[in-house]
Formats: sequence, structure tokens, C-alpha cells
Amino acid sequence: MKELNLDMPTNGIDDLFSTREQRENDALEKVRIIPFDLIDDFKDHPFKVRNDDEMLKMIESVREQGILVPALLRPKPEGRYEIVSGHRRKYAGQMAELPGLPAIVREMNDDIATIIMVDSNMQREKVLLSEKAFAYKMKMEAMKRQGRRTDLTSRQVGANLTGHRTDETIAKNSEDSARQFNALFG
Repeated sequence: MKELNLDMPTNGIDDLFSTREQRENDALEKVRIIPFDLIDDFKDHPFKVRNDDEMLKMIESVREQGILVPALLRPKPEGRYEIVSGHRRKYAGQMAELPGLPAIVREMNDDIATIIMVDSNMQREKVLLSEKAFAYKMKMEAMKRQGRRTDLTSRQVGANLTGHRTDETIAKNSEDSARQFNALFG
């Protein structure tokens, strides 16, 4: 007997009258404008938003051009959001009196959100040493909870199961060297 594959949608009656292409398009991440009053800062965010000359330039740019790169948020209970990446853009948008923050909303657990938050902020030109130290500590703890080795401060321990030391792995993906990690934590 031949098997019949109907590929029927199962999310509701409206799906019965939509095409596969429409359903796939609906599943894609999209940029949405989220009102600022629904956005909470990332818990224990180590990077400070400074109201310095650089920020004043950013606010002026946002007034003229809008926010060009969307922020990354994750949903919270009761219809609120937590900002993972884009704290400075959020501040500049508020100061420029925009109606909300252009953002992509993505489900993610605490550890993934922490790693993304640290990695996205390390791309900034000016990051204080104290911010780096706290951020790398947060990232190491998140990686540890995910079952990854985090022997950033112990050169004697050697490589992790993949043959790489975690300090070298993180340093490879940043502008900081393994030696700088040891200076931060040692």
C-alpha cells in the first residue's frame, strides 16, 4: 500500500487556506518595532551605556537616519522583552524620541543569551577592562553550564575534550589573546 503524504498544516483553520510558502515566510524572523516601555535591560549587563560624545553622535545619526541595525530581544512573560544586543541603540532611539526599537525577537535560554550579549558587545571600539573582565566571566559561566570546559585561568590543566583550551577558543573569536584572558582572571 502506498503512503499518502498530504503535508497538511496543523496550527489552525487559517493554515488550511495558506500555502506552504506563506507558512514558511510566517516562520521567518522579522524586524518588528517594539515600544521602549516593553523592553527590559539584560540582567547584570556588564556594559554601561555612556552619555558621551560618541553617544551624542549616535543620537544625532538616529534622529537623521533611524536605527539601521535591529536589536536582538528575547520574549519574557506578560508580553515584555529582554534586550540581548542593542542597549546603546535603545538609548539613542529613546533620546531621539523614536516610537520604538527595531528588533528581532528570538527565543533563547539564559546561557545562549549571555554568550550572544557578550560577543556582540565585544565588537564595540571602546570597552573598559572592567567591563571585559565581568563579561568574559559571565560568558565562561554560561559555557560551563552548557557543559563546555572553562579553564581560562589554568594553563596547567591543558586542552579540553576538543583539544582546545577555552581561553584560546574565546580569544580566537575576539581581539583579545589567551595571555590577556589570563591577565584578566589570573
